[in-house]
Amino acid sequence: MKYSFFWVFGVVAAERLFDLRRSRRNQRRLEAIGGKEFFPETFRYVAALHALFLASLLLESYPWRVPLDVFTAVCLVSLALLSGLRHWCISTLGDFWNVRIVVVPRAPVIRSGPYRFLRHPNYTAAALEFFFLCLLLRAPVTLAVFALPALAVLRQRIRLEEKALRENTDYSTAFP
Repeated sequence: MKYSFFWVFGVVAAERLFDLRRSRRNQRRLEAIGGKEFFPETFRYVAALHALFLASLLLESYPWRVPLDVFTAVCLVSLALLSGLRHWCISTLGDFWNVRIVVVPRAPVIRSGPYRFLRHPNYTAAALEFFFLCLLLRAPVTLAVFALPALAVLRQRIRLEEKALRENTDYSTAFP
């Protein structure tokens, strides 16, 4: 028996839209206390990649009917856990969480929550969400097409974010 998983797109889209709204609010708050956006041009690549990925996933997985089996259950549980990790990251960073690279000079780097264990848990969760969404919706072409570009954009984003943090905060001391 197959079940429709079209609702997955609604959940993911709603989360991303809510993230953008929260990010704009946080950016305004950070700028009010001296925060500055670094490498603003990179955001369009991240946003375009996400939009193209979701469009590709939507098209390839049509009619969104997936068998309810152990593989599907593993994918759903994994996505739920990754979503939990993402929300833990957002909660830990509070107003400092952003989809853009916004840094408040001389602000201490947060080393609590999931940041005690990983340098970039939010990016880890996002990358794994890409993977498990493709698996859940049986979209191997989307996975093959977007895996390397997503990793390249993520790698560049991490490099630039760490550069901004090293130059403006205690990041080098917090994460030697």
